[in-house]
Amino acid sequence: MSTEVKVPVLGESITEATLGQWLKKPGEAVAADEPIASLETDKVAVEVPAPVAGIMGAYSVEEGATVNVGAVIASIEEGSAGAAAPAPAAAAAAAPRPVATAPAPAPAAAPAAESSDLPLSPAVRRLVLELGIDPSKIKGSGKDGRLTKEDVVAAAKLAPAEASPSADSAPAKAAPAGARQEERVKMTRLRQTIAKRLKSAQETAALLTTFNDCDMSEVIATRDKYKELFEKKHGVRLGFMGFFTKAVALAARDVPAVNAQIEGDEIVYHNYLDVSVAVSAPNGLVVPVVRNADAMSFAEIEKAIADFGAKAKTGSLTMDDMSGGTFTISNGGVFGSLMSTPIINPPQSAVLGLHRIEDRPVVRNGAVVVRPMMYLALSYDHRLIDGREAVTFLKIVKEAIEDPARLLIDL
Repeated sequence: MSTEVKVPVLGESITEATLGQWLKKPGEAVAADEPIASLETDKVAVEVPAPVAGIMGAYSVEEGATVNVGAVIASIEEGSAGAAAPAPAAAAAAAPRPVATAPAPAPAAAPAAESSDLPLSPAVRRLVLELGIDPSKIKGSGKDGRLTKEDVVAAAKLAPAEASPSADSAPAKAAPAGARQEERVKMTRLRQTIAKRLKSAQETAALLTTFNDCDMSEVIATRDKYKELFEKKHGVRLGFMGFFTKAVALAARDVPAVNAQIEGDEIVYHNYLDVSVAVSAPNGLVVPVVRNADAMSFAEIEKAIADFGAKAKTGSLTMDDMSGGTFTISNGGVFGSLMSTPIINPPQSAVLGLHRIEDRPVVRNGAVVVRPMMYLALSYDHRLIDGREAVTFLKIVKEAIEDPARLLIDL
């Protein structure tokens, strides 16, 4: 007797997803609630748990296929986690995917990409074969120890020269040296959604960016003075995002339009600040939401951002983590950006861009001195926010960062 595995409910208004990766092979034992597949939605990756314990049966869809909520994607046969799995050939016969078919005998020097028990994505599997690396000897840095392309490339660089594939095991039609090559990789659903939303923002909103520069001397001095005590008491490092989030909350009270949005022919003003914090994930930039940031302490803000960063790296962000948001802070400075014009995250009306800190000559009291300076950029929807309001908002943020005491006395 077999049990069908169906696509679970993925969240409000989400009706379909892309099957990103199978985590279990046909014939392998699975436990109840153990992840057997990964689905990519418009915002996050969602794992499909096994409904019962047993033996993984045949796949109904291939990796990369689009599936609807409730669709059958595989089956699980009766059995237990301790039951013996079918022979590899039988498991291969149960799977319609070419990659699961029993491979023809390969030279001894070929990598064990197909025979390894590690779940490999198509891109990783192809890279393993190209570089001649044994995936069973690589420690994966992905979720649940899965291999990433970066893991394979790093292992190839560390491998001794004699471990490289020999001439006998090289493909018969190797590309000549210096040959121009191309590779086509289908965009992930997340990347497609990012592209659509950013293009929609450009086509719908009247985008404009205003700039200012900010002297980071006082914030740096405050952070250096208290960072050890802060980490000891709260268990999290004191960064700059807490200061900027607090400064945004202060400025939004004076310029509420920056924290508002347009719905039809109405303007919706929020008496709360939910900050979308742009963080880097393996599949692209994601924006989890720090809710009620205006009412949070420095420690609470830093803890929330640290938790989101860890979740983004492991691909464990949830739909709830990503939904909502009334304002966005994007920190391109961590990647070395000097200046940029960030794009708003619809339906929000503004985004604050932070950039790298560098020593620059500035004039203070008639003398040229060197100060750690940062460019600030506020992109906004000019349909809702006037230039005067945008400049005023950014000026308040700048003044609060240059004099952090303002954050305590609400100036």
